[in-house]
Amino acid sequence: MPVRALQPLPGPVDPELGALVEPGGNALRAVRAAAVAHGERLLVIGPGTIGLLAAMIAAAQGVEVHLLGVTGRSLAFARSLGFTHTWTTPPEVGFDAVIDASTGPGSPALALDVVEPGRTVVFIGLSAEPSLADTRRLVLKDVTAVGVLSASGGLAGTIDLYASGQVDPRPLVAATVPLEEAASVLAGKRQPGWGDAPKILVDPRLG
Repeated sequence: MPVRALQPLPGPVDPELGALVEPGGNALRAVRAAAVAHGERLLVIGPGTIGLLAAMIAAAQGVEVHLLGVTGRSLAFARSLGFTHTWTTPPEVGFDAVIDASTGPGSPALALDVVEPGRTVVFIGLSAEPSLADTRRLVLKDVTAVGVLSASGGLAGTIDLYASGQVDPRPLVAATVPLEEAASVLAGKRQPGWGDAPKILVDPRLG
């Protein structure tokens, strides 16, 4: 790996936090693209790792964060992190920005429906099948649509957020397992005692 591609981790950013810099970089880029200001209302669709990190980053900036999910357990976990605005169907209010961090094929169209005219929708989630959104809706509402692919532009900013303590992603980690258990974890197997946090870390140093 060339040195120019690496990011130095300061003392407060230990290996656990370092492992969460990449998803945090994606989330930070999504929040930046949403262009939402202090006191404005942001809807994050999909309370998985990226969605929750985006919610944490936005909340640290004084944004009123709402989370939209499918399962009660995922939303209950979001509430345990301090997010009080959680929904399985969106409330009848407009949002100053929407981040679609879900895998639902209907989420892009929903995002266009609930965002305020003239504001921004950010797409960072990918569905297994094509997602359909009516571009007439986008045009008539004068909405800006942004796609976010990678974390590269947000890595340094994420490290700063973690090092300063403005964002603490540790509660998103359900467990840390040795390399021998990586295949099982990647196959979706979870221990009941791990709880509902979305992220599993693999640490090759564990035996």
